[in-house]
Amino acid sequence: MVVAYTRLFEPIKIGKVEIKNKIAMAPMGVLGLATQDGCFSKRVVDYYVERAKGGTGLIITSVTKVDNEIERFKAGAVPVATVNPLHFIATAGELTERVHAYGTKIFLQLGMGFGRVAAPILLESQPVAPSAIPNFWDPSITCRELTTAEVETLVQRASEAAEIAVEAGFDGVEIHAMHEGYLLDQFTIALFNRRGDKYGGALEDRLTFPIEIVRAIKDRVGKDFPVVLRFSIKNYIKDWRQGGLPGENFQEKGRDVEEALAAAKILEGAGYDGFDADAGSYDAWYWAHPPVYQKHGCYLPLTQRLKEVVKVPVIVAGRLEIPELAEEALVKGQADMIAIGRGLLTDPYWVNKVMTGRSKNIRPCIGCHDGCLGRGFLGRPLSCTVNPACGREEEYAIDRAPEAKQVMVIGGGVAGMEAARVAALRGHRVSLYEKSDRLGGHVVEAAVPDFKADDGRLLEWYKTELGELQVEIHLNQEVTPDFVQQQNPDAVIVATGSTPAIPDIAGINKDKVTTVSDLLLGKKQAGGRVVIIGGGLAGCETALWLAQQGKDVTIIEILDDLMRAGIPVPYMNRMMLLDLLKMNGVKWLTETSVLEVTDDGVTLISKTYQRSTLPADTVILAVGFAADQRLYNALRDKIPNLYLIGDSREPRNILAAIWEGYEVGRGI
Repeated sequence: MVVAYTRLFEPIKIGKVEIKNKIAMAPMGVLGLATQDGCFSKRVVDYYVERAKGGTGLIITSVTKVDNEIERFKAGAVPVATVNPLHFIATAGELTERVHAYGTKIFLQLGMGFGRVAAPILLESQPVAPSAIPNFWDPSITCRELTTAEVETLVQRASEAAEIAVEAGFDGVEIHAMHEGYLLDQFTIALFNRRGDKYGGALEDRLTFPIEIVRAIKDRVGKDFPVVLRFSIKNYIKDWRQGGLPGENFQEKGRDVEEALAAAKILEGAGYDGFDADAGSYDAWYWAHPPVYQKHGCYLPLTQRLKEVVKVPVIVAGRLEIPELAEEALVKGQADMIAIGRGLLTDPYWVNKVMTGRSKNIRPCIGCHDGCLGRGFLGRPLSCTVNPACGREEEYAIDRAPEAKQVMVIGGGVAGMEAARVAALRGHRVSLYEKSDRLGGHVVEAAVPDFKADDGRLLEWYKTELGELQVEIHLNQEVTPDFVQQQNPDAVIVATGSTPAIPDIAGINKDKVTTVSDLLLGKKQAGGRVVIIGGGLAGCETALWLAQQGKDVTIIEILDDLMRAGIPVPYMNRMMLLDLLKMNGVKWLTETSVLEVTDDGVTLISKTYQRSTLPADTVILAVGFAADQRLYNALRDKIPNLYLIGDSREPRNILAAIWEGYEVGRGI
């Protein structure tokens, strides 16, 4: 076996702990998977063990609070090491034993609290902070300022939690976090810290809290036990609850690069054994959790600066799941270790696939956040849009079927392809029929903008997998009810997708009118002045794409804000897209409808019945899709074992399509 990416697979030491390769699993919250007493559930154990089996060198766990008295979270919201230490050691001990069997090291991430960024719905008490400042999610709520004694208690609890980590078999701890604007970070940022005690004032004083933590841990468990710091090199805070975009010229109100570099040297001197570096804050959440609109490797220019001033290892994440980019970052000296977050949710075997030359088989992350953080906002457990088994690895695994069956899949969008893939993995004989000349459904057009290239990577992955599984693929073949009955399959999965909805508007049939789908597929071209009817995700992304081409774009939306209908767009994706629309000059009118498409443009009517006109060379329809159930309805009383999935059931998002395909394919 020849390993193509040699730097990725070199061992590395953090402190005196040697790690077998330079790939870490970035810390991500195990939302909804903690037990009621703050311990790791069996699902959490299975989740991390799967990534160890996949070859990951270092796993950094989800944030585990060191205390739940000073900032009281509701039971089970997040793990807490000190609520039931004996049970925590028992469950975490099983985790570390199993992970270690695969030669993987594992660090427990310890959190001091959330502070101003704690969602009130998770709290059983008033939110706390370094000073009396507004809560991020509900600015009408003022956070309670922590007393000096309470901060000292958190330092003590951190050392106790580190001792618990040692007892549970962890190889080190990571302190969460002087990053993303969590409680510890709030103490270090002057914007949030107005204290007059030893924890406030100049930079050195604002660093007292993280310095006391590392010293207390080293005093309690020994200087050789590694302590890494999660560390944001730049906050990108333009103002309260306002982030700064890549390339935007703004005054940093949080921690800028020069202050971060000065802080890093002080913190290294205090005893930290490494920096797990990134950028951002809740005010600029699209940096801390980079969505599809951020470039791959978005933190690398910052970590390159950090490496110039510290000697301890620097770990970096930031959409580095593309192997070539990860290897290049190590070769260029931009980092010492690569952390992969969502890329290990989509494919826990990322490491082994890269090592064995199977990079084309890596299931890609599409940067949507729907399955990971988006599910947290819906009150549902952590998972992944393109990997439905994430977070439920054992109970939702794909097993061989007791009997091989003939399965017909009708429709080659992501729902149909996923159903075909999973059914084939089960050992069934699968035939997939697609009426157009290519696979992918609406994802084909969605992948056209440069910033949606990862959607295209997903489609290529499906084609690779279906080819290797020997799924029979029939393109340019529209299936009829008679054809299905002639083939007489054991199971039929209808995934015929959806068609663009056409609103009942005067003039809608004019040549200047097109759908988002036809525009992106190149069937129609946009003129210089564009009106988009519909401010959902598809309309907004199309508006950005056209504005980046120099078009004058206006979005017309009947609701009171953009991207508010249907399944919620995850917060970081929505905020970055809105900010990008503003930066690129896109205009929008809310609570407004189009009455008529005219030769000159469109006639509008507002919520208060005020009419106006807007010139337009092109009018684009982005008002959603209508399910195509014609074939299903023709078959429903004639075919047993008939299933309806994806957009043909109800137009939604990629997550719904893939998850239904997985569920049905797994159930046959």
